[in-house]
Amino acid sequence: MKSHESTTAGTRPIVLLASLLLRGLAFAQGPAAPTGLMCELMARPELATITDPTPRFSWIVGSTGRQAAYQILVASDRESLDRSQGDLWDSGKIASAQSTAVAYAGRPLPSEATCFWKVRTWSGDGGPGPFSAAQSFRTGRLDAPYQTARYPLATTAVQPVKVARKAEGHYFIDFGRSAFGTVELTLAGSDAGRKVEVHLGEVPAGDAIDRNPGGSRRYRMMTLTTEQGTRTYRVAITPDKRNTGPQAIKMPESIGEVMPFRYCEIVNSPCEIDASSVRQIAVHYPFDDGASRFTSSSPVLDDVWGLCKYSIKATSFCGVYVDGDRERIPYEGDAYINQLCHYSVDREYTLARYSHEYLITHATWPTEWILHSVLIAWADYLYTGDTDSIAHFYEDLKAKTLLALAREDGLISTQTGLVTRDVLASIHLSGNLRDLVDWPHGNILGLQGGYGETDDFEFKPINTVVNAFHYRALVLMGRMAAAIGKGDDAARFAQAAERALRSFNDKLFDKAKGVYVDGEGSTHSALHANMFPLAFGLVPPEHVRSVADFVKSRGMVCSVYGSQYLLEALYEAGEGDFALKLMTDRSTDRSWPHMIYDVGTTITLEAWDNKYKPNQDWNHAWGAAPANIIPRCLMGVQPIEPGFAKVRIRPQVGDLKTGSLDLPTVRGTIHVDFASEPGRSFVLNVELPGNTEAAVCLPRMGQAEGETLVDGNVVAPTEEGDFVVIPNVPAGRHRFERKP
Repeated sequence: MKSHESTTAGTRPIVLLASLLLRGLAFAQGPAAPTGLMCELMARPELATITDPTPRFSWIVGSTGRQAAYQILVASDRESLDRSQGDLWDSGKIASAQSTAVAYAGRPLPSEATCFWKVRTWSGDGGPGPFSAAQSFRTGRLDAPYQTARYPLATTAVQPVKVARKAEGHYFIDFGRSAFGTVELTLAGSDAGRKVEVHLGEVPAGDAIDRNPGGSRRYRMMTLTTEQGTRTYRVAITPDKRNTGPQAIKMPESIGEVMPFRYCEIVNSPCEIDASSVRQIAVHYPFDDGASRFTSSSPVLDDVWGLCKYSIKATSFCGVYVDGDRERIPYEGDAYINQLCHYSVDREYTLARYSHEYLITHATWPTEWILHSVLIAWADYLYTGDTDSIAHFYEDLKAKTLLALAREDGLISTQTGLVTRDVLASIHLSGNLRDLVDWPHGNILGLQGGYGETDDFEFKPINTVVNAFHYRALVLMGRMAAAIGKGDDAARFAQAAERALRSFNDKLFDKAKGVYVDGEGSTHSALHANMFPLAFGLVPPEHVRSVADFVKSRGMVCSVYGSQYLLEALYEAGEGDFALKLMTDRSTDRSWPHMIYDVGTTITLEAWDNKYKPNQDWNHAWGAAPANIIPRCLMGVQPIEPGFAKVRIRPQVGDLKTGSLDLPTVRGTIHVDFASEPGRSFVLNVELPGNTEAAVCLPRMGQAEGETLVDGNVVAPTEEGDFVVIPNVPAGRHRFERKP
């Protein structure tokens, strides 16, 4: 890339010297003790059971320098470890910068035992830093089949925000937010045998619960029978026939059945009810509410972030990513959005991996969902730096690229006779593949009058959306093949991707209109036929503007699922202003502000509004795209090397004046904040954890020339489209400023 020609070029050695001095200072001081230890990607491995005989260890480097070496000790008892005796493994000093996914390499671990480990690091030529605090982990049967360890579910007792007395013995209670769980109720002075009604629901009707909310909005009434005296009762939820069926994920017996609710009514209580006597028992996967943070100059955007972040916690109630309460079934497309969101709000990776691996062998029917498995696998590796999962499921992932359905020109179809029993078996699908594009389609589910989320997409055997996913899967599969040392496969996938890309643009792009058509032989161009190629990098540079303009002209004519890719496409095309408007639009019922301020939900909906999907759930994580779009695209923080070894920070902040983000990563928290004065200056503060490096991109602000400062020093950055780039920014705190 051509460097920006400027009289400031001579300052570059000064900046490099300053960076070296910063690094040298960190080395001279020596590293602090590592923190944030993880075993098998778990910060609390003592709560789970590890069956991998060679578990992986990760830690946060305790300095802002670069790790030069590490030493891991693993012991069979705490006393030995406290004496720094690793009777199971003493790695010695290993000259390596690796601080994520370091494989155990000691004596065979004992089965069904508690082990202990700690780590220390070196930076530069100095001595070692202190050892970390010890962490324990429990092993199970180490000859068991491969399985990702995961936590047991957690519960949180939530106090009500409102208790209203409606009549004698009749109370209305608002817990502030919906959650999956039940109610715990303390009743005093009761006679035995009294029948107390407990009503739970998602939808209010004034100071009452809507007892006929329609669709899949939840309401249920249970009766508890009191015992003599003062007792605390946990209400047993009546099971729902559909979401406890054969395909549904079942709740563990230790938790019991749950339902989503925000509101409670108690009828025929023997005593006064106040905020101290009733609790919502919320069930969720372990979640660190303080791991992430986002604030901005837009209160609406902050509310959208809060809605979407909480949705990820609340919908984790099954211990597997599921589609909502109506079905409680995992789906690959849902899981991918859930995964990206979860990575953006918590330093937690096991639930995403477990869900992904479940779906490898429990595939679902949409063609694009099969291809999503490859996208999920890549995100798992990119965010963790751990190849365990992709190595184990490599052959399955190869099949899920759907190369078996390719014509000679590289394009795939589910309607050309190539979907054989062997193909279906290779992708673990019982049933047939069907192209989805978006959901729901029109004139189903009571959607008479043409409502649907496909923008009148014309389905053809060669489907533009499906082939955009196929291309993306080939690209990512090639990268994963290379990561685990399968160079020949990597080359083959790269060649297949190039062939598919050429045919895609030769046969599906309408040169006269400057947009993509819906499929081979179609003359119709839907939003989806253009936003997916834009999001996945299929659009040649000379056509990005025409495709992006078309995408903007259509607006939010896609579902909440499709919004993930619409927003990604806009940010990829440099249309951050328009993307921000879509995320904060209060004038339409196709937005997150509508969910918050008009519908009143506290968990993202399955659809934009009940009218767009009459049977929708009010608790669906696939509607939470801003939880990942805000950190990844608006604030612009994305890993570009596995395990966040290197990160790109490229904010596209629209008309926001300020913004601040704490993003959890496997290497530690990345902090980014900005202050924007359009036409005058853009200031970006970045704090990178140790052992991390960044490429920082600042807006050019419409100027071919301009001044860029790093930590107060003028530099000559490179140019990259509408951005100027400062590469190889070391760990630590840095201030960047761009002026016209």
